[in-house]
Amino acid sequence: GGAGAAPAATAPAAPAGNAANGKKIFSAYGCYQCHGYEGQGGAGARLAPRPIAFAAFQKYVRRPLDQMPPYTSKVVSDQELADIYAYLSSVVAPPAANTLPILSR
Repeated sequence: GGAGAAPAATAPAAPAGNAANGKKIFSAYGCYQCHGYEGQGGAGARLAPRPIAFAAFQKYVRRPLDQMPPYTSKVVSDQELADIYAYLSSVVAPPAANTLPILSR
């Protein structure tokens, strides 16, 4: 008999964060100015709902490739970053357009 396929590697889970604190930090640090108050995007990328994996999020925040300034651990601590991620993960997706009565006329 053949060996079974190896299980797919999964990204490590995000560290525990406080979504309420993350929402405050997101606003206080001005993230909303480019990413919108709920991370919905604007001049900056859409971050929520369903943010990218935490490892990729952390890497990009620390060393961005585009116009975003870097937020080193001296500026945003690892715990604050975990809190921001918890906030972005808590954002609920809007309803599908085809479920809105006004749009189904």
